[in-house]
Amino acid sequence: MLSYLELVELANGDIVLQRSEGDENPLVTIKFSKETREHIVGSVLDVARAMVQAGIEAAAMSAGDDGFVDEDDIDDEDDLQSDTKIVH
Repeated sequence: MLSYLELVELANGDIVLQRSEGDENPLVTIKFSKETREHIVGSVLDVARAMVQAGIEAAAMSAGDDGFVDEDDIDDEDDLQSDTKIVH
């Protein structure tokens, strides 16, 4: 079974990396301080995506893979709830 991961921005501002099947335990939680959010141009979700992508590439390289994650494979999508944003 193929499992997808998604980045979700929660209503409280935390960004979590979780399985798309809705597992209650996120794999990664990213919290930006208010000060940091004020200095980020654009979406904090874009910054979180870059952070996760860099982590995946670093882990893949240490495992002997080429570590490349194609940016076209990551889609932005709004969840049905207006307070939640998801990146696949």
